[in-house]
Amino acid sequence: MGLLSAIQISLRTARCRLCQLPTSKSWFSTKSTPLGGKNILLMGPPGAGKTTVGKIVANKLGLPALDVDDDVLEPAWKMPVAAKLAELGGRRFLEEEGRTLSNFSASGCIVSLTGSNPLHGEAMQHLKQNGVVVYLDVDSRDIMERLGRMEVNRIVGQEDGVSMRDILLYRKQIYEKWLDVRVFCGMGDTVEEVAEKVLKAVERYLEHDEETYASTRSGGSESPDRKTYFSDVVIEGLAADGGLYVPKKGFPDVPKGEWLRLISMSYPERASVLLEKCIHPLDVSPLDLRSNVFKAYGDNFSSDRVAPVKHLVKNQYIQELFHGPTASFKDLALQLMPQLFAHCLPPMCNFLILVATSGDTGSAVLSGFSRLSGADRHRTGVLVFFPEEGVSEVQKLQMTSFREGNARAVSVLSDFDFCQKSIKRMFGESGLIGHLAVEYGTVLSTANSINWARLLPQVVYHSSCYLDLCRDGVINFGDPLDVCIPTGNFGNAMSALYAKQMGIPIRKVICASNHNRVVSDFLSTGQYDLQGRPLLLSHSPAIDILKSSNLERFIHHVSGGNSCLVDDLFTHLDAQKRFQLPEGLLGRMQQEVQAGWCSEEDCLAAIQELHIQTGYLMDTHTAVAKVVADRLQDGSCPTVLCSTAHYGKFAPAVFKALRIQNVPPDPVEQLEQLGAAASEPAAHGEMMRRLRQRGGSGRRALQADYSVLVEEVESMMQDSFLKVA
Repeated sequence: MGLLSAIQISLRTARCRLCQLPTSKSWFSTKSTPLGGKNILLMGPPGAGKTTVGKIVANKLGLPALDVDDDVLEPAWKMPVAAKLAELGGRRFLEEEGRTLSNFSASGCIVSLTGSNPLHGEAMQHLKQNGVVVYLDVDSRDIMERLGRMEVNRIVGQEDGVSMRDILLYRKQIYEKWLDVRVFCGMGDTVEEVAEKVLKAVERYLEHDEETYASTRSGGSESPDRKTYFSDVVIEGLAADGGLYVPKKGFPDVPKGEWLRLISMSYPERASVLLEKCIHPLDVSPLDLRSNVFKAYGDNFSSDRVAPVKHLVKNQYIQELFHGPTASFKDLALQLMPQLFAHCLPPMCNFLILVATSGDTGSAVLSGFSRLSGADRHRTGVLVFFPEEGVSEVQKLQMTSFREGNARAVSVLSDFDFCQKSIKRMFGESGLIGHLAVEYGTVLSTANSINWARLLPQVVYHSSCYLDLCRDGVINFGDPLDVCIPTGNFGNAMSALYAKQMGIPIRKVICASNHNRVVSDFLSTGQYDLQGRPLLLSHSPAIDILKSSNLERFIHHVSGGNSCLVDDLFTHLDAQKRFQLPEGLLGRMQQEVQAGWCSEEDCLAAIQELHIQTGYLMDTHTAVAKVVADRLQDGSCPTVLCSTAHYGKFAPAVFKALRIQNVPPDPVEQLEQLGAAASEPAAHGEMMRRLRQRGGSGRRALQADYSVLVEEVESMMQDSFLKVA
């Protein structure tokens, strides 16, 4: 039942009574409300429309509307607020306003706060005891335009030499501290539209049980008593039935006006707004989420734009996703995910993060979790398995250079698919899970893209890419855009489809495979066939994958959430090494996704050709994307290549592509030489620093035996956590 419906029902059984106590200003509504008698407190800067919006919301809900200026301060002071401000000055005014507000009480009302109320901490704490604070986050340009019309003369801090813009910027950080719910207002939103957003935001806040997650293999058929929230899926990683978690209600649809406002914002600001829409505030509060986001995307990235978009050639653009500390697109998720993981950790338990990597995920996970501190760091371990012959030498050195805390990277004498399959098997063995929990007080989790908290942050950079092109005048919002993505586990492509679901006008997601081409073949034929199919090593090892985990989410997405179908297909794949899509489903897939593949020769040729033409140096995975994009794009709209790694991570292949002889054996010298050959991008400083540490001494390689990997997990726990007595 919606908030408005619940209120309307209560109107039939209760009359609203406005009560004023003689000793202090107090208002109480006797009506039963879903807020349990709490107030809705509308907070925002002067000119946000709090009073008008409050009256509209109160009218729709049949509740009293109170304006703090008109109904509390001026009656108490027996003079206009502007006159009081002129009499006392800013500092004394805030003290007097706070004292008056601390004697105010109300129940079941819509209360429009003044713009300065949040500046008094004790008063706000008093109000929050019986209220939900709804922040009207209005664009500063709309605020300035409204204040210009209103000729307001009662704003605290409005003094000579202090601009209104400075006042708004200062207050914004105060408002962020107190909010429970954000109403993000689009450019030009009317007060009626803002009021409707307030109703929906409060309804969402109250209906936490409606914002849950389901497995791709069981849908909503699990026990009705079992509610799986965002905080659960972050910790659990993989669903108990072997499926992947997805939100039951899908993604929110973001209105055009809000996207337009996001265009002028920084990457962390965009991430905060978009992720708030996808993570319920009772799972991670807006204040905590914002703090985590700004920590994740700060000076640890070498570009202040985090994921900048640059023009490449003709109608092609490139989004550089390698400016994070490990020079891979994985950093965009894995600098944030550990912060979310630590926030959601239940007390009194250790966690071991198991990761299978084809190269980039390993170092990104190790980097992200190394930034945890205190107890979170002590009770969280990370164990990375990587194929000994399936990653570049630079990637090995990056992973093995991390020795801080409870972290370890171990190679396996097999391929990525064996590593990933072994980890999934561990999660499916209840006996093993129970043994580790009893013996070591430790729970297993994962940071691969099968974990929802790994995939969700990737939606942000696809959205940000489109917004950057709008900001730079390449496109107008609403114009189509194609995105070409080097594809292995399909997580990057899936996040682009989710960005499209939120309202980004992506026309086609183009999946680019190397000569392993399992995704390309599947999207061409509808048959996923691993029978007798060996994994071929390539110059683009991060996409040397045969079993593409996130295809499970894609099939769930295009089938309308048909979990029975997903379960049947992937059960068949496990047993028979193949499955065939039912008739009609392939066509729906091809409406959203195109696919192609690239030979090893074409990959290297593309690197050389672009370097000769522009001086720009691509890595091998980006080259795979460029080759496929050149073949499939029709030129009717811009195409963005997702550049998933810095060229320095695959230096030997890039040297080969550029036909440079006498390559130095030392990886650092290789990167320095390539950096001198490229006009852009520049050498990656943090990657160079890590490589100079020369990790890898005493590196071990495990046999390709499941029991050996289980022994390594238990050994890791023995070394990292105290054994339970």
